[in-house]
Amino acid sequence: MITLSNIEKYYSNKGIKNYVLRHVTTQIHPGEFVSIMGPSGAGKSTLLNVLGMLEQPTYGKYEFMGEDVSLLKESKRIELYRHHIGFVFQAYHLIDEMTVAENIEAPLLYKKVGGAERKSRVADILDRFNIVAKKDLFPNQLSGGQQQLVGIARALVAQPSIILADEPTGNLQSTQALQIMDLFKKLNQEEGITIIQVTHSEVNATYGSRILHLLDGVIKEDEAVLT
Repeated sequence: MITLSNIEKYYSNKGIKNYVLRHVTTQIHPGEFVSIMGPSGAGKSTLLNVLGMLEQPTYGKYEFMGEDVSLLKESKRIELYRHHIGFVFQAYHLIDEMTVAENIEAPLLYKKVGGAERKSRVADILDRFNIVAKKDLFPNQLSGGQQQLVGIARALVAQPSIILADEPTGNLQSTQALQIMDLFKKLNQEEGITIIQVTHSEVNATYGSRILHLLDGVIKEDEAVLT
């Protein structure tokens, strides 16, 4: 599904290269649940943004579902992103002026899904996540856990092949965090959705099948999680 070959990301300042990622080479197969760990400044979020096509690597090759992303025009990259990738953010990134139902519907508008199908998909996912009663509420009327649930529902409504999650429980209490991680594990195991998460939590990391340990932009260890 994903092949990274010698990916580098750096910023030049007066001829000096400041590396964020160095020689990142790895593969991620369909149906995997991969955790990316490392200290602050290790390059975790940058790597996730490269995987999500939000940032371009400075050097190296990124293949996504057989496509060499570095050779694609921006319009094609956007199309790949919209059809295959769902992003879940630490800060939720819900639109304050939209209701729960409208926030969930937003990705379908970008994909130009027809009105009847949009309505059906939103209704299905509201029911599945048990948030039908909250469909007309606004984000500021929800708890952090409920907002993250809406964020995951929004990511899933477009039926992505892969979910990228950046510290998805970073702003949540421990009980809410466990509920979100259990949901991710269920989506991975029962529906086969590939998940890549950035996390500081060793507990959260063990929900996956592999852990990539990043340090100074380099993958220092690719560890299988023992179950």
